[in-house]
Amino acid sequence: MPIYEYQCQACGEMLEALQKISDAPLVDCKACGKPELKKKVSAAAFRLKGSGWYETDFKTGNKRNLASSSESGNGTANKADSNSSSGGSSTPA
Repeated sequence: MPIYEYQCQACGEMLEALQKISDAPLVDCKACGKPELKKKVSAAAFRLKGSGWYETDFKTGNKRNLASSSESGNGTANKADSNSSSGGSSTPA
């Protein structure tokens, strides 16, 4: 169930309410008793649980993917090193 934020237009009191989406919005302020509550727009917060989400599977990094990317990076670096060590092509004429 989502948590909704309300603010009283009469006294300025702010409150949070755990409600179903289908529940009617609150109207009466608990602090002053006036029917002046207005629902605020706020960001939703949720957490993805279970297998296959970034939080559970990909946040720490997949060692297999990291190894393959480092191997391809080393391969190109070695080719560049071998070209520069051969002499003539790395220094301008």
